[in-house]
Amino acid sequence: MKRTRTFIGVDVGAAIRGSATALQRELAKIATGVKWVTPENMHVTLLFLGEVDDRELHAVCKAVKAVAASEPPFSLRVSGVGAFPTPRRPKVLWGGVTDGAEPLQRLYTDLEEEMLELGCYRTEERGYTPHLTLGRINSPEDGFALATEIPKRMAWQGGRFAVEEVVVYCSEMDRDGPVYTVLGRAPLTGKARS
Repeated sequence: MKRTRTFIGVDVGAAIRGSATALQRELAKIATGVKWVTPENMHVTLLFLGEVDDRELHAVCKAVKAVAASEPPFSLRVSGVGAFPTPRRPKVLWGGVTDGAEPLQRLYTDLEEEMLELGCYRTEERGYTPHLTLGRINSPEDGFALATEIPKRMAWQGGRFAVEEVVVYCSEMDRDGPVYTVLGRAPLTGKARS
């Protein structure tokens, strides 16, 4: 029985990728031991499913299509920089999602319900915060160096992107890091909310 590491997300487009990469380059001068997300892997995660039985992937993609059909396309804006667990003790550095957070939250809630029903997802303890992961911080020294930089980046503007689909990805580890492959695309075809 083969299992595939799977997650559901939305693309962020070339403009946001470019802004995020420029920001990463600036921050890399301050902190040298950060594992930066490569431009081609940048996305906003909706749900991380983990290892999914390959026989269930079709059902996952079908459920994602059904959820996406209820939400209209929307504009996503990335701005400001933050960190998990806290900006004072950063382990994961991210760009904030300002416009588009509500539709992402709705998609997350609806997808979570569907995936729990399929039995290929466990509810996460922490709530959902839409974000664009920029990098993972490996050492306390880098965390300390970046903690002083984060407040200076609150006004950072990452750009906008028109989100028109939800994507199901698989993630495979390579020696250079994860490689993401699209397993399915689900267009957002819902009626605009008045």
